[in-house]
Amino acid sequence: MKKNLITINQFIKKSLGEWKSLRSTHSLAFQEVENSTSKIVIKELEIKNKNVVELLEKHNLSSKTYFIALTISWQAVSDWEKDQKIEADKTILLFLPKDKKKGIVLRNKGYTESQISSSEYLIDEHDNLNIKTIYSSTISEERISFLSNHIRSRYSVIRNQENNSVIQTSHTSEIRNISILKD
Repeated sequence: MKKNLITINQFIKKSLGEWKSLRSTHSLAFQEVENSTSKIVIKELEIKNKNVVELLEKHNLSSKTYFIALTISWQAVSDWEKDQKIEADKTILLFLPKDKKKGIVLRNKGYTESQISSSEYLIDEHDNLNIKTIYSSTISEERISFLSNHIRSRYSVIRNQENNSVIQTSHTSEIRNISILKD
């Protein structure tokens, strides 16, 4: 019996909402560990959104191209600094499917290096979303998995592009805020 595998559209729809994130980052280069908590909000964006149109233009694409637009915003508190200030940011992602399982992700701000970026994504046979981004000096690989409808797990590895050494790893547990879900 063949299992019905999830598509990118289904994965994104399942990801929308507000999440509490618990993250542990291991900087292997500096032998340091950072723990942080975040509030993450994932929303779908309209195709005509000004920021979406600008990102398409930066990549020389037309709004007639089929894509799914998201914004991800977060507020984070880290144990890295003693003052525990809240840091906030957001990014826009455009998923351009090649088929139901793989395609390209365009971002206005990269995960590893703060620049516009283009990534390849693939949903594997276990319904994990895998994203690989090659930046100017690093390579980022992420895997996002649903452990249940309201719990996601995210792993990432950042490598030095020159010698492929691992610079940083992180694991994040994301728990959906179900108190704000609509019936």
